[in-house]
Amino acid sequence: MEREDNDRKQLEDAAARFDDAFNREDLEAVMGMFQEDAVYDQFNGVLARGKTAIREALIPQFRGDHGRMQFQREDRFVDVESRRVAMRYRCTHEINGKVYAWRGIDTLHFEGGLVKEKHTYSKAEMPLLDPKPDKAPVP
Repeated sequence: MEREDNDRKQLEDAAARFDDAFNREDLEAVMGMFQEDAVYDQFNGVLARGKTAIREALIPQFRGDHGRMQFQREDRFVDVESRRVAMRYRCTHEINGKVYAWRGIDTLHFEGGLVKEKHTYSKAEMPLLDPKPDKAPVP
């Protein structure tokens, strides 16, 4: 039981560091959490394979193309046996002084303490980055 508790804590800590790096907008810290041959399954179904492709997929977000983004974790589920963490969150975008939001889930597959796979699922009206003034953001 002690080993499982340690493994759970390691997974929770790794997921928290990953979350924190995104919210600090620290691309280098985020990239340091991925394995070289990692896969990022983006919310739109496009796969980025390997750290170079993942970096390219993330650059627009970290460059601010979608406004200032922040992820507020709502739930985190840890499966120690499979080395997976699922995080449900609310993502906010601050664009031109207005805040828009959507909800999503990321599943992270860890191997050797690093992210081997990141799968993102979102619950958002598309196009996400063309908010309509008559639509209220997700509470």
